[in-house]
Amino acid sequence: MLHGLNHLTLATGDLDRSFAFYVDLLGCRPRVRWARGAYLTLGDLWLCLSCDPPRPARDYSHVAFGIPPEQFSALCARLRAAGVVEWKTNSSEGDSFYLKDPDGHQLEIHAGDLESRLASLRGVPYEGLTWFD
Repeated sequence: MLHGLNHLTLATGDLDRSFAFYVDLLGCRPRVRWARGAYLTLGDLWLCLSCDPPRPARDYSHVAFGIPPEQFSALCARLRAAGVVEWKTNSSEGDSFYLKDPDGHQLEIHAGDLESRLASLRGVPYEGLTWFD
């Protein structure tokens, strides 16, 4: 049986640019790098950057990274100062900042977790919401 997320691979058209974005701006820890890729970590997440033609999602698909609430505003200010592209305005529970990486992959910085989202749904449920707990 599956037991969780193993790793996330994102295609990049410019490894130097993406490496700098994920390491210098988002704070990922570089583990190894080679001519066509890199392995980074962020907490327990293993992130692979792979040199391939990027074809980012054009729908709501995105990767969300967690951040402690007290660090949220400072990181958002730093990202805006760096000129990142914002692709969505937050309209759900918890603070969220939606940005694109240099290849156009949609990301989210979210100060919250599943439990805080579920708690908000108890007060304002989505249309057709069904609980399984």
